[in-house]
Amino acid sequence: MSMRKYDNFCKALKNLKECQKYQEPYSTVTETGLVALFEICFEQAWKTMKACLQEHGYEEGRTGSPKMVIKVAYQAGMIQDDTKWLGALETRNEVAHSYNEEIALQIIRKTKSEYLELFEMLQKELADRWI
Repeated sequence: MSMRKYDNFCKALKNLKECQKYQEPYSTVTETGLVALFEICFEQAWKTMKACLQEHGYEEGRTGSPKMVIKVAYQAGMIQDDTKWLGALETRNEVAHSYNEEIALQIIRKTKSEYLELFEMLQKELADRWI
C-alpha cells in the first residue's frame, strides 16, 4: 500500500518541481496551477507518511489528521522539522483562499523557498529507511 502512495507522492513532487521554471509575474492560470501542484504534493506527502507509519506499527497515525500524522512522523524520525511541516499544513489550509492573489503568491514563494526542500527530504528519507 505505501509503495503505491510513495509512487504517487514522487510523481506529485516531480510535477511540483516544475514551479522552478516559472517566475513572477504569473498569469492567473499559471498561478492557479502552481498552487494546485503544491496542494496535491502536500496531500500525497502526508498520506504517504500515514501509510508508512501504519505499516511500521505506529497506530497513532492510523486515524490521524494531517497534524497528528506530522507529529507522529516527527517523533518517529521520518521528518526532521515538524514546525516547517506544520507551516506547510497551514499553507495548505490557505489554498481555499488562493483566489486572493497575495495569498496565492505567498503559497508559491513558500513552496519555492521552503516546501520543495521539505518534500525532497521526505522523499529521500522514505526511500532510504521506510519503503
